[in-house]
Amino acid sequence: MSERVRRLLADTLDELPPGPLLAAFSGGLDSTVLLHALADSSMARTRGLRAVHIDHGLHGASADWARQCRAFAQTLGVELIQRTVAVARDGGLGLEANARRARYGAIQALLAPGEIVALAHHRDDQAETVLLKLLRGAGPEGIGAMHPLRRMGRGLAWRPLLDLPRAALRAYAERHRLTWIADPSNTDTTLDRNFLRMQVIPRIVHRWPAAPASLAQSAAWARAAAQFIDGEAQRALAHTQGPAPSTLRFRDWLALPLALRDPLLRRWLRALNLPEPTHFQAEELARQLEEAGADRQPCVRWPGAEIRRYRDLLYALPPLQPPPSGWTAAFDGGDLALPADLGVLRLTSPTCSPCLSPALCVRFRRGGESLRPAGSEHTRELRNLFQEAGIPPWQRARLPLLFDRDGTLIAVADLWLSTAGSRLFAEHEACLEWVGTQLAGQAQPSFASSYLQQIGHSATDRFI
Repeated sequence: MSERVRRLLADTLDELPPGPLLAAFSGGLDSTVLLHALADSSMARTRGLRAVHIDHGLHGASADWARQCRAFAQTLGVELIQRTVAVARDGGLGLEANARRARYGAIQALLAPGEIVALAHHRDDQAETVLLKLLRGAGPEGIGAMHPLRRMGRGLAWRPLLDLPRAALRAYAERHRLTWIADPSNTDTTLDRNFLRMQVIPRIVHRWPAAPASLAQSAAWARAAAQFIDGEAQRALAHTQGPAPSTLRFRDWLALPLALRDPLLRRWLRALNLPEPTHFQAEELARQLEEAGADRQPCVRWPGAEIRRYRDLLYALPPLQPPPSGWTAAFDGGDLALPADLGVLRLTSPTCSPCLSPALCVRFRRGGESLRPAGSEHTRELRNLFQEAGIPPWQRARLPLLFDRDGTLIAVADLWLSTAGSRLFAEHEACLEWVGTQLAGQAQPSFASSYLQQIGHSATDRFI
């Protein structure tokens, strides 16, 4: 059985994309076998092989383990990088998940562009992962468990041993008289994976000896199904997207087959760099959309994101911070920083530095405001202007309003100007701009432009 390790590595190395190799080396049986076999491969050496050991600091002997790993790498003539990470002992994920997150974060930070990190997971690990995912109610992507090759940061994660049982790795270690670290935490059955490995899977295998291989095959089928569904979700997203990337036509989304709803939702949110919901939150969103009347504005929130419905569209956005109640400021044309990360209000002119005297008053909406837009014969309530323009309700209280010294509204952000406001800015040969806060000296796109894009108008299609 030990020769299967060598043959499998040779076959998979030949099929790998080009790139240097970084072996994740814990010092345990599995990673010791993988590093030894890679060091014995001329193909791996030619690519540029190095290893990394992550010290979690969770065990009193972890420093001794790090020294043992360094000594083993030296005997192989392989460069070993060592990193120490701090693992959070609290939070909802649990110690095991926190350690894994810290470990992969450290490895990902080390990866050079195109570098391939070799991980020593084998077929028995895959069977455990499938069972864990099933117990947590995962779909095809989750049941697909670990991929042989997938994107990881700037490089790739490669698991060449997924087709081999743990017995093959032990046979290899015994043949080459390898020694390895026995981590006592691997026998802690309070950890879910250890409980499955020590208490559940042995009983399953006693009854069904081929169970690990069958579970690994089920994972492969689930991965294939997940890849197909993801492709269909990508095509469906192109037809379901609203006038802006942050919008979806909610009726089209609800009309999708159930197998496509969740993958499309997650693909949409990932493209917006927003966190994904739990399955319960995704189901709650669908329930609210199906039950809410046309006059309702359902909203589902989770940490870091929320999805709201307005008219025919879903809007995905980060949680919004409301402006402070009663906030006002004087505006003389220079940069005015608005509260709640709402950017900067300013006057711009190609010929001068405008300075308004007397200064205007800036505040946010309180209700009942009205404006007579330039070129219009009628004074309009803001709520009617907002409704006709399709500005989502949650954005309306975030639009800065400009008033003259008589308390007359002359501008709504840089969306609408009154006749008096248009005349005032024309006298100063200036334009009113509302832009994002400056980062590294670069002004961000106009807030008003982003609103216009949200509701399907072009950036030049202003209402003023």
